[in-house]
Amino acid sequence: MNDVNGAPHTRLVLMNPGPVITDDRVRAALAGPDMCHREPEFSELLTRVRHKTTLVAGGGEQHTSVILTGSGTSAVEAAISSAVPAGGALLVLDNGHYGERFKHIAAAHGIRTRRLAFGWATALDLARVEAALAADPELTHVGVVHHETSSGMLNDVAAVARIAHAYGCQVIVDAVSTIGAERLSLAGDGIDWLAGSANKCLEGAPGLAFVSAARSAFEGLGGAQGRTYYLDLYRHYTAQEKAAAPAFTPGIPAYYAFDTALDLALAEGWEARHARYTALAERLRTGLEALGLQLLLPPGQRAAGLTAVRIPADSSYAELHRALRAAGFVIYSAQERLARDFFRLSTMGGMTESDIDRFLVVLAALLPSRV
Repeated sequence: MNDVNGAPHTRLVLMNPGPVITDDRVRAALAGPDMCHREPEFSELLTRVRHKTTLVAGGGEQHTSVILTGSGTSAVEAAISSAVPAGGALLVLDNGHYGERFKHIAAAHGIRTRRLAFGWATALDLARVEAALAADPELTHVGVVHHETSSGMLNDVAAVARIAHAYGCQVIVDAVSTIGAERLSLAGDGIDWLAGSANKCLEGAPGLAFVSAARSAFEGLGGAQGRTYYLDLYRHYTAQEKAAAPAFTPGIPAYYAFDTALDLALAEGWEARHARYTALAERLRTGLEALGLQLLLPPGQRAAGLTAVRIPADSSYAELHRALRAAGFVIYSAQERLARDFFRLSTMGGMTESDIDRFLVVLAALLPSRV
């Protein structure tokens, strides 16, 4: 591939919000030995990964994690379908595509929902959350997305948890795009159920997801009639906790990679990773604004890992994607109601300052008379 000036390059920079550019050590781990998932070696690997996952989720001795072979959506669906009991009801906080997804998942499992629609790229109104809980005492759970990746907005899940707990409700948090790089803690923020993914801010390979919660919460799922088979959290918890074995055949290479990625994440720490992502994001955002491009959100609402950008006048996402991909950059379209006007750029993963600088040079050459 060549850039717009014809210079050759070999590095493909993934500016989509996951999968991300991974460390060489993570990629090398994927080539681990063939292994049977019913042997002691895998039990040891599974136990290590579960423990490290709980640590990065901010869990204490009372917490644990269940690992699933699937995307982040599988973890969110497992949490919703398993945690909300028969006769329970879910308050969905919707300010983007992934908040809306809570409602769709609940509906697929016959769970009653009440949806608070705040509008895409609109901050949560905590007074409305409290009023909704006060008005409907049969609500048992609240679903909220930490990083609404459709817009780049970061939601205050700790404040949501405090309100929910005051009304006797548990909180299910979609932390798929934040865990490992934003301040978030099971123990510190009072999160009851946290759903995450290996391949975004934790910088592992795609293919694994997880749900972290108190052991007592997992134990409390026993005896209930499961709504699903493969995504039944109690089934997975029982197999992983009691037998140190997977309930079903797992994606073993992804476990090797995740084990290594978790070591790197714990060594770096979420604060340092957040600072690294933030520095890249600010470098990108400053450059975009210098080109005259408009960003979707004000500074106080942005996550470190994503920036939504207005498509320049007289251009299109398809044109930008095609030209930037030819130059070695993968950008990402916005979703649904934002898709016509915006595209998204991630600063997750092993991106570098030179990647950002080269991207801005390439983008500037594509837009000489359009901004």
